[in-house]
Amino acid sequence: MTDSKKNGFFSWLSSKIKKKKITDVIQNNQEEKNSFNNKTEDTSETILIKKDNIEILNNSSNNIEKRQNTKKNFFSRLKKSLKKTQKFLGEGISHIFLSKKIDSVLFEELEEKMLLADIGINTTNRIISDLIKDVNRNDLKNSEKLYFLLKKNMYNILKKVEVPLEISNHTPFIILVVGVNGTGKTTTVAKLAQKYKLEGKSIMLAAADTFRAAGIEQLQVLAKLNKIPVVAQRSGSDPAAVIFDAVKSAKSKKIDVLIIDTAGRLHNKSHLMEELKKIIRVIKKIDLSAPHEKILIIDSCNGQNTIQQTEIFHKSLDLTGIIITKLDGTAKGGVVFSLADQFKIPIRYIGIGEKIQDLGVFNSQEFIESIFT
Repeated sequence: MTDSKKNGFFSWLSSKIKKKKITDVIQNNQEEKNSFNNKTEDTSETILIKKDNIEILNNSSNNIEKRQNTKKNFFSRLKKSLKKTQKFLGEGISHIFLSKKIDSVLFEELEEKMLLADIGINTTNRIISDLIKDVNRNDLKNSEKLYFLLKKNMYNILKKVEVPLEISNHTPFIILVVGVNGTGKTTTVAKLAQKYKLEGKSIMLAAADTFRAAGIEQLQVLAKLNKIPVVAQRSGSDPAAVIFDAVKSAKSKKIDVLIIDTAGRLHNKSHLMEELKKIIRVIKKIDLSAPHEKILIIDSCNGQNTIQQTEIFHKSLDLTGIIITKLDGTAKGGVVFSLADQFKIPIRYIGIGEKIQDLGVFNSQEFIESIFT
């Protein structure tokens, strides 16, 4: 590639953000954020408890085989669940590289497709910039090879946050679960409890979502099906008091894992974020090392709005993990790349449905293969 073409590529990259198309994308995202922020604090999740979707655990030898089959089959279910993202992002990008020469038009189409898939401006520009460097470094002229490099670069972004949650030798190992309204925190807490019980660990839950109507009852029903104890008080109680009782109880009973379900809160409400800080201070009065995991639940259907959520929660709490839910119901799976690239917070699990087996450990290779097939 000649020096003039190289300069043309970098000039093109630096000028693209100024174009009207990018401005329109930014405006659209801002409108979505404004709409999201106008939601009231008392927005409730739709409570739908299906007994058929809740697996009742037992101590039989079939549990080991069940876990192995669940892990084996998760990849096949993941591919089916990501069909919307695969069609919108994977197929859309692959068509760009078919029998095309490597020029500014190709990168312009790629940029548009990635932005529409909610990968985000910063991450999109970083990916394209790296591709241009690859073109210059290797003097590439084959678009199919460039497509391979694109997938490799996107895999590398996700690989950095592929860090499965390891339950340490703390007793109890305390997991604090946070997030905005409607992301699926309570059902995710129940699924986590079921998974850890399958692994032979003793589990206790703390129903600290004392604000949402029926929040406590929902967790109690889900836990009762699997004979998991729940520490709870009446609706409207101080969540910090509930958590204090739960930590003391878990310690005295030598419980392996205590999972705390907190109330959904809008990230732009400072007093609600301060309440979370108070909860952490209360936990530390009993165990200075706790909470050992601070997990943010992200609803992938919210697209780029999740970036603002993660930024504020992380700044307030210093998050140690993320769980991304509802990937089966959105074409905005590209936001996973943006979250991984901007925050570098480990993605512990991803959710692709309502059943326990639909919550799986995040695997970057499987995620890439499910999109680009």
